[in-house]
Amino acid sequence: MEFPSKKQIREIYQQGPDAVIALVETLCNIINSHEKRIKHLEDILAKDSHNSSKPPSSDGFKKAAKKRNLRVKTGKKPGGQPGHKGKTLRQVDNPDHIIPHHCKGSCETCGRELSDQRVIDFEKRQVFDIPVPKIEVTEHRADIVKCVCGEIHQAEFPSSVTNEVQYGETLKAYSTYLMNYQLIPYERTQELLDDLFQAPVSQGTLASINQRAGRLLVPTVESIKDKIINADIAHFDESGFYINGKREWIHTAGTTDLTYYEFHHRRGQEAMDAIGILPSFQGHAIHDHLKAYFAYTCDHGLCNTHHLRELIFVHERYDQPWAANLKKHLLDIKDAVENAKAAGKTCLSPYTLKKFRSTYLKLVTQGLQANPPPPKSGKRGKTAQGKPRNLLIRLNDYANETLAFMYDFRVPFDNNLAERDIRMIKLQQKISGCFRSENGAMNFCRIRSYISTIKKQGHNVLDALKNIFYVNNPDICLLPTE
Repeated sequence: MEFPSKKQIREIYQQGPDAVIALVETLCNIINSHEKRIKHLEDILAKDSHNSSKPPSSDGFKKAAKKRNLRVKTGKKPGGQPGHKGKTLRQVDNPDHIIPHHCKGSCETCGRELSDQRVIDFEKRQVFDIPVPKIEVTEHRADIVKCVCGEIHQAEFPSSVTNEVQYGETLKAYSTYLMNYQLIPYERTQELLDDLFQAPVSQGTLASINQRAGRLLVPTVESIKDKIINADIAHFDESGFYINGKREWIHTAGTTDLTYYEFHHRRGQEAMDAIGILPSFQGHAIHDHLKAYFAYTCDHGLCNTHHLRELIFVHERYDQPWAANLKKHLLDIKDAVENAKAAGKTCLSPYTLKKFRSTYLKLVTQGLQANPPPPKSGKRGKTAQGKPRNLLIRLNDYANETLAFMYDFRVPFDNNLAERDIRMIKLQQKISGCFRSENGAMNFCRIRSYISTIKKQGHNVLDALKNIFYVNNPDICLLPTE
């Protein structure tokens, strides 16, 4: 709207009080609208990794240094703690090579040649290094014999040797490891293999290796999926994922021992139904507050790290004390649970539970009183409640899910496990860009599910990757039930 000129204001003034009041009301409405817009934009600018779900990489360098995480000081000194098993480099009993160094010259006392004297002892020093890598070629020769009866017979090659010339399991494992765990793009993987091992592997061959690994891992990944369905506690998360420039969604489900990834063109319930874990899952599902998760009949636990960040935002931007008090209260409950676990207890006392819950609800009520429902705008649809009130409504309506970690010690305080799992997929997109095809994305999800599971279970990744390329033994992943 274009503001009136002095001449127009005088004309309105001459029209009488009603005209002046109408002008002032119009200008007040414009100012109120602009104030809301400015507040909204300031809220967006005020968000960073310490008070929202934005990643630290989005913080930039423009903001003053402040506390960026929710960790509290433990009072412990930096470095290894008592009981920590160190990994200091130590000499080994059986070195791979021994290089003797003999005394040279003559004795300064008597002048005799030292090389002719008897060795009575030695001092040893060991150097740990990597041998110069070099690709090796192993030739398999299958004998062809002629029986006295005239029949020709040929010996059988090993089942893994199928072509006249091929790459072995170790090189395939290295390629798969570099591309899917270290997230190195195809071209740089090709250069690395050539520079380190003098192995000129084409990008087409690398793609074929990935495809074969993904195909061989189908039974293993399905087994991982089945184990998660039957787990007591599972973590879930989802994030944007690009395939051939089109936005898709990567979904992850995991436990402390297992990881499963799958992509879908939707984020919500349609995708979760298609993936097939949550419809059959009957344990405790840990997740953020995406509404689609609550469509399933399993028990739910909400990520309190998300709540803490939102409470920090409300306290900083709206200066509401209840938010800081509720943040502290949630952390106090978390400390009480951890201390009880350390003492060998399996639950908090009924009195403690009642006291913690009462204080929690009291603080939420204080927040609701400080943020009453806004007047109806007169426009169609729901009236915007504002960020503080929206948070409070969630904390009130889902109090059981928010405090699930307090009632059941198996339930974690946060959903960090799933967020760590999903973070690696986001990192892959930042390094290598989007996937060019759905088939490539599917293979990556299968391989990454396998590697993440192997790492969680403490197995050697390269040894595990070697085994998937043996034709008769693709499924070597150990899958304990929680």
